[in-house]
Amino acid sequence: MPDVIRIFPLITLLLAGCGGDEEANLAPEGGSLAQSASGSEPYRPQVAADTLYNREAVIPPQCYTKTEGTRNPCYTCHQSYDDATRPNKMADGFLQGDYGFSDVGVENHWKNLFVDRRDEVAAISDEAIINYIQSDNYTAFIKGLKNDPDWSGPVPAIDGLAEGAAAFDNQGLALDGSGWVAFNYKPLPSTFWPTNGSTDDVMIRLPKPFRTASCATGTDAFSRDAYFANLAVLEMAMKDLSTISTLPIDENAVCEDLNDDGVLTMVQEIPARDHYLGDAASEPVARMSYPEGTQFIHTVRYVGLDNGKITPSRRMKEVRYMKKVKAYSTPALASLYGNERQEKMEGMLPTFVDHGDKGLNNGLGWEVLGFIEDSEGELRKQTYQEQMFCMGCHGTIGTTIDQTFAFPRKVTGAEGWGYINFEGMKDAPSVGETEPEILQYLQRVGGGNEFRANPEMRDRWFLPDGTVDESAVRGADVYTLITPSPGRALSLNKAYRVIVQEQSFAYGRDATVTPVKNVFRSVDPEAAPPLEESARIDHWDLRLAW
Repeated sequence: MPDVIRIFPLITLLLAGCGGDEEANLAPEGGSLAQSASGSEPYRPQVAADTLYNREAVIPPQCYTKTEGTRNPCYTCHQSYDDATRPNKMADGFLQGDYGFSDVGVENHWKNLFVDRRDEVAAISDEAIINYIQSDNYTAFIKGLKNDPDWSGPVPAIDGLAEGAAAFDNQGLALDGSGWVAFNYKPLPSTFWPTNGSTDDVMIRLPKPFRTASCATGTDAFSRDAYFANLAVLEMAMKDLSTISTLPIDENAVCEDLNDDGVLTMVQEIPARDHYLGDAASEPVARMSYPEGTQFIHTVRYVGLDNGKITPSRRMKEVRYMKKVKAYSTPALASLYGNERQEKMEGMLPTFVDHGDKGLNNGLGWEVLGFIEDSEGELRKQTYQEQMFCMGCHGTIGTTIDQTFAFPRKVTGAEGWGYINFEGMKDAPSVGETEPEILQYLQRVGGGNEFRANPEMRDRWFLPDGTVDESAVRGADVYTLITPSPGRALSLNKAYRVIVQEQSFAYGRDATVTPVKNVFRSVDPEAAPPLEESARIDHWDLRLAW
């Protein structure tokens, strides 16, 4: 039997946000679940579900990447902005290439990065992994959750979601009448590039008043016109746009002259406005902020194969859910971000309020809930430790817009409504930039992922001297740039399947086959070379100039 870390049951943490000085139950340093005969692999004991092994799980694996002073994968998360009205006040651009972690954080707890899985991967046949990833583990899970009398949390249900695009109409509206809407977006470099092991999709749902317009019908029946008009208004608020193209909207259905031409007609472009529409007409529009009650479903999937084409698999690695439970004003957010900076300066370790079946509260208005595969591949609720991993990105980092990534990166306007599809998508530059975003990322990082690795990406898009093949990258669409070969897809799927069977998520979720090389196992902040000033990227915006 493998060793098991279990000290004391993990008590519910009572402090909001990311601060607090409570002592949690920590796993002892240095012990591990499996070790090679040579002793070269990290010691990884199984972590009991009620034990907090890594109190700095908010530091994601990529933060341990060796920059060598010139390579910068940090800029897509850590930024500071001169914009005084921007709600995100984290201003953490100084963290690029900085390893000033806490005493706990200097040890890289993501030990799965350093495991050699070649033997385990070779033992899984291509047929076995293809059959596995194409089986549906979502539908039965949702049915069970709905019928569970002890479940008190949200049910992230969309009929047929395992089938991907088939669950939605051509404009992204879920066919089951649930109000969920899929949108097409460009994944943030580079975690969710399929070439690095996962596919995904994201769906949004606004509260019911944003989906109805009783002014026209006298009832609170669903109004497609009101809903997509409100989604367009929200998109403009997130992207600082003055106008936007829309799906056809009947102004009569929302009782508003949206384009101010004096008549109520069908419109396909609307200007920005101060308030939402329909039964949400009393709700003011807030810059870079979602309305209270906004929800997201994010499914993380294996890299599917359909006659050689890369697609999302039916099987889901994870189902992630977020709900905005409190809308803070910009001054209130500034105070919360200020508290976070102060707590970090004082060396306080992060804690989050655990709302049980509703998930963890990130301290900035959102509840975050996650489900992940058990050893047999069935979805289960994530432990506190596993959910804490998500807070590293959906908490206090500088680049997010209201704690999110995907929606601000949506293909702008009418063209962006529909299930995610990279084929034919251009490599649009970031807002404020002129060069294609993926091209810039490859140049700045010097590899195909945050770990400055991915040999297939290097073979495809880099020249023998280590520089990026600019002409090749400029000539490719996003699908061609970020999807793997079938062989690499199968290997990464197998590697992740090994992690699932181990249930070793506390040690990381990256589907690596061989140990990574450009990552610290532990960091001496004084000895690690600082990022050179010329390699720093200031004011990078995650939004895109489509």
